[in-house]
Amino acid sequence: MNEQLQQIAARLRGLRDVLSISTKEIADAAMVDEAEYLKYENGEKDIPVSLLHNISVQYNIEMTTLLFGDEPRMRSYFLTRKGQGTAIERTKAYKYQSLAAGFAGRNADPFIVTVEPSDKQICLNAHAGQEFNFVLEGRLLLIINGKELILEEGDSLYFNAELRHGMKALDNKTVQFLAVII
Repeated sequence: MNEQLQQIAARLRGLRDVLSISTKEIADAAMVDEAEYLKYENGEKDIPVSLLHNISVQYNIEMTTLLFGDEPRMRSYFLTRKGQGTAIERTKAYKYQSLAAGFAGRNADPFIVTVEPSDKQICLNAHAGQEFNFVLEGRLLLIINGKELILEEGDSLYFNAELRHGMKALDNKTVQFLAVII
């Protein structure tokens, strides 16, 4: 597992320690079983953004703090120049670039998500709230609650993020899309 994922796992352990909560309690907040949560916290398994979102909502902590380790400080505005957003590569298949990491008290988390072509099975996740996706480049297979949708450049989708969902790049080409988690 790469160094960034190990750092996120350490922040999860630290959060649980600071809040004096059990692994069962934080697993429930993350909407996963305790054994699965422990794999995330121990750095044994890739940590989905949906899991971090669920924890951030439950414990009122910025999701980007869990992702990147920095506390947002800006309250008036936060400017992100082209290609300059704080980035994390969860796996070789997914890269997230935060577009508002420095703004404190956000009501939404906007990201540019890059999905590389892969033969791996689509990983389905769910998290609290809603999500908006707008395809910037490529074609994307998005599964929501068992329904398969193909989104092409310029297409957008707004959905209930509590439904199991996942995505895959099509045509053996990289896909980029704007994701806003609300």
